[in-house]
Amino acid sequence: MSEKSEISPKRVYGLQFWMLSLSTFLFFTSFNMIIPELPNYLTSMGGGDYKGLIISLFTLTAGISRPFSGKLADTVGRIPVMVVGSIVCVICAVLYPFLTTIWGFFLLRLVHGFSTGFQPTGTSAYVADLVPIRLRGEAMGLLGLFVSLGFAVGPTAGAYLAKHMSIETMFYCSSAAALLSVMVLIGMKETLPQTQRFHGSLLKIDRHDIYEPRVLSPSLVMMLIGFSFGMILTIIPDFSDYLGMSNRGIFFATFTLASLSVRVVAGKASDRFGRVNILKIGTAALAISMYLIGTANSFYSFIGAATLFGLASGISSPSIFAWTIDLSSEAHRGRGMATMFIALEIGIGSGALISGWLYGNDPSMFFLVGWNIGLYCISLC
Repeated sequence: MSEKSEISPKRVYGLQFWMLSLSTFLFFTSFNMIIPELPNYLTSMGGGDYKGLIISLFTLTAGISRPFSGKLADTVGRIPVMVVGSIVCVICAVLYPFLTTIWGFFLLRLVHGFSTGFQPTGTSAYVADLVPIRLRGEAMGLLGLFVSLGFAVGPTAGAYLAKHMSIETMFYCSSAAALLSVMVLIGMKETLPQTQRFHGSLLKIDRHDIYEPRVLSPSLVMMLIGFSFGMILTIIPDFSDYLGMSNRGIFFATFTLASLSVRVVAGKASDRFGRVNILKIGTAALAISMYLIGTANSFYSFIGAATLFGLASGISSPSIFAWTIDLSSEAHRGRGMATMFIALEIGIGSGALISGWLYGNDPSMFFLVGWNIGLYCISLC
């Protein structure tokens, strides 16, 4: 076993875990910082009819890259995969102000998707290496706190920067956050026991690299949860305008703070009572929250629905991540996590695309679809 992998399980929450958490926070802050402003930014370029593509194109390349990131995480190492994901964010965020045509914008969205195709895959595998099975739910809940903080800080800060400074400043700050994430990763220890040098043959993917059958059940549930989330990412900025909210990041900050409040408790509960039992509670709350969002007609009803959506997310996420890790074989944790993330990208991408089409006809219709999706999640758990 290499020296890189000698991280004692007794020090699960030692320096390496907290460095990973910091890097994860910076990464999610980076790409979430620009999300609330992208619909208006696209509209200013004359592409208002294509808002559904903002998220769906991003998730397309994220999904395509998952088999590669999973294979590379299991061979080259967890940290190189995370570094690639963060570097993509650094480059893309800098380029947004310079590619000011609709097609230039969509090209960047495609490339930007590689960031989430790589970084979270490496992160999840790294945590799985560090954490004994009895603490996986708790650990994913703790890591999820930093993911949620990124979801809260990013959109709120991005909306503030765009409004009080400039949209260009927002993009550059997003790039800076991703760069800081890379700097943290460089100082961490690799956890994969036997690493290989990168070579071109590692990019050859067969069907076994694309799909890990062990994790089919959590992947299906994650896909359906992702469908609802794709709706949220696409429509909430416009829905916020409709309700007269000056900061389009308030919904994201609210649901993220609600998510923060339950993640660790939910993770511990999944360790004690089982992943599936906790997921049933989370997906039921998700179904109700989607209905409430679709019927919201005031600031307070909207924020109340956002709070429930956040609680649902905070309950579901640690459980589903830990469930996926439990079912993955030790030698192919990267592939197992990649399969689950591919399902997530399919869900988010299709949810974003479909909601973009439906929104112009009936603002509540796509959330009612999300309500039915949530109910179906419960039946799968």
